Amino acid sequence: MANTKKHRLGAVTYLNTKPLIEFLGGRLPEGSRLSLDLPSHLADQLAENQLDVGLIPTIEFFRQAQSHDYRILSDACIACQGKVHSVRLFFRVPPKDVRTMAVDEGSRTSIALASILLNDRFGIRPKTIPLPIDSHPDQIQADAVLVIGDRAMHPTRYHSFTSDWDLGEQWYFETGLPFVFAMWIAQRGSALPELAQALEEARDEGLLRVNELCEKYASSYQLNIAGCHDYLTKNLQFTLTPDAIQSLNLFYRKAIELGLTAPIQNKFWMTPVTTPNVTTSS
Repeated sequence: MANTKKHRLGAVTYLNTKPLIEFLGGRLPEGSRLSLDLPSHLADQLAENQLDVGLIPTIEFFRQAQSHDYRILSDACIACQGKVHSVRLFFRVPPKDVRTMAVDEGSRTSIALASILLNDRFGIRPKTIPLPIDSHPDQIQADAVLVIGDRAMHPTRYHSFTSDWDLGEQWYFETGLPFVFAMWIAQRGSALPELAQALEEARDEGLLRVNELCEKYASSYQLNIAGCHDYLTKNLQFTLTPDAIQSLNLFYRKAIELGLTAPIQNKFWMTPVTTPNVTTSS
């Protein structure tokens, strides 16, 4: 890599990032560092200039893009087209009767997505209450509980619920589009084409070597190798496709309608230049 600037990058701790970050280290300039944290924490760290680049929740890009002059740095992302398997809303009552929703403290995009789906289907806006990261969903008294990441992948462990939604699947039922949960976002001064290339090359190698990733990590996430492989290759997609960009715009408009974010006046910028610019339609 020609550029020698040191970068501070942050990514989420979940299994779904392994194809994006496992083979990234050797592609970064010497002295750059990659830290791992919850999605919501990464968004805060990027806003506070503790990171140059973060794999942050989509809704936080919408909320902060204008005030921080953010841009989408890479077409590497975390998305799904249909079932995502790791973002679920569990119900104790029929979905139309939900009045309280406990939400995983690591999430922000998933909270917005659940809120949009419940409002679109039933015209309801449940009160949200926190679900601490170390709490078991069965212990939380709420009509519905939103769980994300690795602990959402084992729904049979939760005994006090009568049904659940896979939120990626529900979005696809409603729109026919993929859903983008997180993207590599940078402050404008950190948006180097060389870094975008490194992120995309790391993603490409991660997908080529997904069998290795499954053998290495499946047991750590209490999955068998076949289940891990299905999750990383069938449930998830890691490229910001034209359909995914269309979905971003739709999610953005629906989030504005519910007051979950404010309209953004400036464009969403994406590099490298071979990738089309992403703009929002207000």
